[in-house]
Amino acid sequence: MHTVVVGTSGVSASDVLAVARGGARVQLSEEAVAALAAAREIVDALAAKPDPVYGVSTGFGALATRHISPELRARLQRNIVRSHAAGMGPAVEREVVRALMFLRLKTVCSGRTGVRPEVAQTMADLLNAGITPVVHEYGSLGCSGDLAPLSHCALALMGEGDAEGPDGVVRPAAELLAAHGIQPVELREKEGLALLNGTDGMLGMLVMALADLDTLYRSADVTAALSLEALLGTDRVLAPELHAIRPHPGQAASAANMLAVLKGSGLTGHHQDDAPRVQDAYSVRCAPQVAGAGRDTMAHARLVADRELASAVDNPVVLPDGRVESNGNFHGAPVAYVLDFLAIAAADLGSIAERRTDRLLDKNRSHGLPPFLADDPGVDSGLMIAQYTQAALVSELKRLAVPASADSIPSSAMQEDHVSMGWSAARKLRTAVDNLTRVIAIELYAATRAVELREGLTPAPATRAVIDAVREAGVQGPGPDRFLAPDLAAADAFVRDGRLLAAVEKVTGPLQ
Repeated sequence: MHTVVVGTSGVSASDVLAVARGGARVQLSEEAVAALAAAREIVDALAAKPDPVYGVSTGFGALATRHISPELRARLQRNIVRSHAAGMGPAVEREVVRALMFLRLKTVCSGRTGVRPEVAQTMADLLNAGITPVVHEYGSLGCSGDLAPLSHCALALMGEGDAEGPDGVVRPAAELLAAHGIQPVELREKEGLALLNGTDGMLGMLVMALADLDTLYRSADVTAALSLEALLGTDRVLAPELHAIRPHPGQAASAANMLAVLKGSGLTGHHQDDAPRVQDAYSVRCAPQVAGAGRDTMAHARLVADRELASAVDNPVVLPDGRVESNGNFHGAPVAYVLDFLAIAAADLGSIAERRTDRLLDKNRSHGLPPFLADDPGVDSGLMIAQYTQAALVSELKRLAVPASADSIPSSAMQEDHVSMGWSAARKLRTAVDNLTRVIAIELYAATRAVELREGLTPAPATRAVIDAVREAGVQGPGPDRFLAPDLAAADAFVRDGRLLAAVEKVTGPLQ
């Protein structure tokens, strides 16, 4: 099994995906263990002094003014975890919790938190044992980071609360730790706070959303090309020299992908035939501009994610010169903004895809296709209600595009008086990505059927490969009405697991 080594300088997005989705094992580097020990010595020295130090010998949040005596500090650390583990609602997905745990371990291993090496090792042990604490949907304001979700994870380290075992069964964490020979940790000064103060949940979801969107944007280029082909549109608008004079990188990549898919098509270029038209509709002609803008949004979001992956987010932090200083680096604004930005781009990509589908189904705008792509219009309804489903999904995408990060609600007796809502932004983006996949699948379903209805015209080799592969996957072609939901589910799976791209790229080579 693949092993990810965690050092002091952060991790990569591929590391996060390997642990969260691939079940990779985690190992602490020797450098990380040494840095953990060195930082802990500094914290222990401060704890022995009479002067109060936030997080070491004081209360937290609005209660930070109280100096805590040494005999109460272990209790203080336990209490912060127990009291902050206050999430409600359904459990979030296993991959989200694994990403959150791994990213917290990444920061702990930076040597900037003052956590002992044995605590970090126990965090790695839980990941390697496949023990996943139960984390709830609601509880994080994204400042000071994802407090409630991280608290539920820290609770499991203490042998408290509930967790899911590698078999998927939820049991008391104490039972799972004992079954895997893992000793619960007894938290000391600073450690409870260090396990809770981070943007790890929202960052993990950002990294996974970017991976999913990378697949979806290339898939959308394919379905846009198929729709252009089915509508007898022109591929001249995809010429590189046209996109070079508006040099947005994402736009050029999207146009190049569409052009690669359409290479050798016998359907394109017929826009001047029976019903001459000077230009294709915006949803066809401007596909690279819209998808390209989304790609460039992803590039910005990836830059933010990479910076966060290299960060040590905690409060207070142990600096290289030995100082322990409070800060505001736990605020989720940088991550929250791009999570919301991605949801906006996803909504627009879904919106333009739905407009192309609607055009394929409308006999007045489809340039010779039967109404709703039906076998016997009137007796058959064809894909009429498939477009309804797509429209409902797009409407939901638009609601999900309303930014969470524009909101703030004060907490902790006005000490934490401006929060990021980044966790909420991440949760709605996950739903948006899920729904965008369905929208693209419905366009794929409509476009492949429409191409097959263009009798006497030869589609591009890449299009033919898609049609053959999607039919082999159980998505049926033109014909009389049938139970449609299984076809749509099969098309969704075909897009979701990457088979659409695999079919195309066997002909075109890798898309951008």
